[in-house]
Amino acid sequence: MGEHFSLGMAIILASGIFNGAFPLPMKLTKGWKWENTWLVFSVTAILTLPWILATLFVPHLGQVYGQASFKSIEYPAVFGFLWGIAQVTFGIGIDAVGMAVAVAVVSGLGALSGALVPLLVLHPEDMFRPRGIFLLVGLPVLLVGIYLYGKAGRLREQDIQASNPDSGEAAKSFMKGLGICLFTGIFASNFNLGFAFSDDLPRIATTLGASPACATYAVWAIVFTAGFLPNLFYCAYLLSRHRTWGLFASSNSPKNILLAVAMAALWVTGVFGYGVGATLSGSYGTSIGFTLFMASSILSSNLIGVWSGEWQATTTITRRFLVSGMVIIVAAIVVLNLPGLF
Repeated sequence: MGEHFSLGMAIILASGIFNGAFPLPMKLTKGWKWENTWLVFSVTAILTLPWILATLFVPHLGQVYGQASFKSIEYPAVFGFLWGIAQVTFGIGIDAVGMAVAVAVVSGLGALSGALVPLLVLHPEDMFRPRGIFLLVGLPVLLVGIYLYGKAGRLREQDIQASNPDSGEAAKSFMKGLGICLFTGIFASNFNLGFAFSDDLPRIATTLGASPACATYAVWAIVFTAGFLPNLFYCAYLLSRHRTWGLFASSNSPKNILLAVAMAALWVTGVFGYGVGATLSGSYGTSIGFTLFMASSILSSNLIGVWSGEWQATTTITRRFLVSGMVIIVAAIVVLNLPGLF
């Protein structure tokens, strides 16, 4: 594991940047409602691309599933479905509170459960060894950063309300959106748990000719297919309720479709890149690696949020909380990478 650990961590760090940036194209769509954009994104990113990658890079894919145990299929599917619910609420949260705060809250809570559960279940004996200790030290640092982001988000809404007294409903919407993000964060790590508890599926794929990195695609295809179902049902419900099916025929649709596909490309690059990095990092890829992935996503989304104008018209104090949060996240990333020295 040692010779590939640093490379795996580097890939995970880059993947987190892509993952944090994926909501940006959604801010540029015009003439569509949330459900229009999210459905195109979901069909492309969660259903189509995972199967394309699995088919292209996992030889004898049908045999892989045929030889796998029922548990190897069941666990990724169950965790994938639960993750799909979180993916729906994640999209709603981004729309309500902005990508910076949404990604920070969801990723922080996801890192807490997604890092600790695999380590406790798969390697409990290592909890008080160097790698486990660094994880225990890094997670509280990460949570401090999440708190500062949440504080900055609340102050941002107060700044907006002060400059526009009629924005009281927006502040209420922010609190609802923050609650949605808290719920999402609890379920967000399920895609990582589906990967962590995929049992012998990657091993079988490797035996039948897939590279160790690409063998993970067989797992992701199951996780994301199950996760696609809640996204499909909820988007179809909103499209029917709001009568927004017809917006797909609007003049803005070609551009909006390209933007939704760009979202999908960024997201798939991030998530599948994490799978590659986690594999190269060895048995700790789904614990320490997942935490690094989430921290990198937080940092990326906030930098892009600042660049895209989410924090315009805010006070110096608000921006200080935001910068402090980013500094704390960088510190957490450093702590979480220190185990590579052991």
